[in-house]
Amino acid sequence: MSDSKSSNPLDITSIAAELMTIRDVIRWGVSHFDEAGLFYGHGMANALDEAVFIALSTLNLPLNITETYFDSRLTLVEREKVLALYQRRIIERIPAAYLTHEAWFAGLKFYVDENVLVPRSPIAELIENRFEPWIEQENVNRVLDLCSGSGCIGIACAYAFEWAEVDLADISPAAIEIAKHNITNHQLEEQVTVYKSDLFSALKGMKYDIIVSNPPYVDAVDMSILPEEFKQEPELGLAAGKDGLDLVKVILKQAANYLNPNGILVVEVGNSQHALEELLPEVGFYWLDFERGGDGIFLLTYEQLIYYQQYFSNLD
Repeated sequence: MSDSKSSNPLDITSIAAELMTIRDVIRWGVSHFDEAGLFYGHGMANALDEAVFIALSTLNLPLNITETYFDSRLTLVEREKVLALYQRRIIERIPAAYLTHEAWFAGLKFYVDENVLVPRSPIAELIENRFEPWIEQENVNRVLDLCSGSGCIGIACAYAFEWAEVDLADISPAAIEIAKHNITNHQLEEQVTVYKSDLFSALKGMKYDIIVSNPPYVDAVDMSILPEEFKQEPELGLAAGKDGLDLVKVILKQAANYLNPNGILVVEVGNSQHALEELLPEVGFYWLDFERGGDGIFLLTYEQLIYYQQYFSNLD
């Protein structure tokens, strides 16, 4: 089963007849996920986490149920339903979040599909800490989530700064519809606004205290060797030219025009961190550390953006 494209469909009904409990089904999933050599990089670290997530989401059970629930017997229909998603995960290499249309970010639930990236950014930890000590929370009145995708970053910011206005901006009409859906699900229509915008193009004259962005940042080499699971995500949300910095360069050039004094810019560049440091060795980026792991995220203050503008203005 290691070759996902040549894997044959399973006899789900026969297999389901032999599995009784949630524990049985999850154990089967873990064994077959490991046998298939799946790749985990969408918020879950291993086969067990993924099998549990798919099973509980499919059964409409909370992810924090107690251990005793795992010995609950399932109906045949329930077993077949979970196994069908396990089969798709194995054969089609579809990330679990797309199979269940459910993802979690900063402790919040979001709808996702193949039109947006699966939320997984370490930026969640920054939001939970209200970006301290980099900014005083009482001074935050307006936040921009640039390249917003599902809207998870901006919506999480709306919870963290419940008095602040939050704008989401993305170029993809499909992503915008998903973001609107998530805004409605979280009942944040009065606080969060979505703009169809090629970076800052539709935001003329607007000023923010925090601009936070998880833009496309995958370089050409990494795009060519992505695991199959990542190829299920929209290329528009991943690819960013030869060095992975096509959009980041524009953000650095323009961000100061949209930040209030004392404001901050936070941008995730992932594996393109080294390329950015080589491109702009003069710039004193703050590279952030995270207790729960993750790297490749820089922070610049408004003052730094102004100070280094001579370097940013020369970027091609």
